[in-house]
Amino acid sequence: MAHILLAETTASVSELKRNPMGTVAAGEGFPVAILNRNEPAFYCIPAKTYEALMNRLEDLELNAIADARQDQNEIEVTLDEL
Repeated sequence: MAHILLAETTASVSELKRNPMGTVAAGEGFPVAILNRNEPAFYCIPAKTYEALMNRLEDLELNAIADARQDQNEIEVTLDEL
C-alpha cells in the first residue's frame, strides 16, 4: 500500500533510537518522517516548530469564531454601564 510522506527527511525507528537529537536536527527545523518497516509511523518535529504550529491552529480557531460572530447583532454599552 502506498503512503504519502509529508516530510522531505525520513529516518527509521532504529536511527531515532540511536541518535534522537541528530534525527531531529536532520530535518533542519522541518518534520522528519519516522518509518517503521518502510511505512510512516509518526512525524518528529522540533519544539519551536510544534509551538508555531499550535499557535497557528489557535489563530485559525479564533478567526473561525470571529467570523461566526460577525453577523450577530451588536450590543451597545456605555462606559458607565461597565
